[in-house]
Amino acid sequence: MIKITIMKRLFGLFSVVIMLLSVQNMNAQSFKFGHINSDELFSLMPERDTVISMLEAKQTEYQNTMEIMQVEWNNKYNDYVENASKLTDLVRRTKEEELASMQEKIRNFDTNATQDMQTTQGQLMQPVLLKADKAIKDVAKANGFTYIFDLAQGPILYFDETKSEDILPLVKAKLGIE
Repeated sequence: MIKITIMKRLFGLFSVVIMLLSVQNMNAQSFKFGHINSDELFSLMPERDTVISMLEAKQTEYQNTMEIMQVEWNNKYNDYVENASKLTDLVRRTKEEELASMQEKIRNFDTNATQDMQTTQGQLMQPVLLKADKAIKDVAKANGFTYIFDLAQGPILYFDETKSEDILPLVKAKLGIE
């Protein structure tokens, strides 16, 4: 029984010593901080121009289609307004239903075009963002950084620029951007 009590005390003392040593090691570590503005990095990446031109082309196509649909609706509406008093009830109702149906198609097209633009933007941007993310992580590891803060993404209210290195030049070099 005495041996068990002594063993428990030794184990407890040993645990405290290990904990103190690990805290002392943590305090002895130096942390290296870095920061980057990912929006600025993205604006410098050559892939950005390709993505933007592809998105603009698709947006233009959708806008042109929308304008054609709207002009067609406006023409039918103007014709309806001009001739409404001359139409029978059945023809008037049919034209009103046709106008309502066209309006619904325009709304659906707009909704689908917006969703498709968002999906396409995500698909086109993902490889570029992954490339930038990988470059940032590679630079951080190669240069011994403990933390990298993204000035574009978070509410960083203050950081001491003398204790944090801007890694944008390093990441640009890694990506071959001049």
